[in-house]
Amino acid sequence: MSDTSVIDNATKRLALALDALEAAVERRQEADRGEESLAAQIQALGTDRSKLAADLDAAAAHSRRLATTNREIARRLDAAIDTIRAVLEANDR
Repeated sequence: MSDTSVIDNATKRLALALDALEAAVERRQEADRGEESLAAQIQALGTDRSKLAADLDAAAAHSRRLATTNREIARRLDAAIDTIRAVLEANDR
């Protein structure tokens, strides 16, 4: 084999290796972009989860206030009904 053919073969192998390296770099960059996209989506989901948790806490507190108000109204209605019954019974006598 002549020096020229050895150099040509080495040049071809080097070119193939560089092409393979370029392809590997591109695949890595695509994978990195995919990871960045997933990280952004996970962060958005975390933000949504936090907002939903805060909304749920607020709704639970509102529900407790409504239940307390409902019990107070029921108590007052019972007292008013008892008062009306007492007045009616007193008038019937």
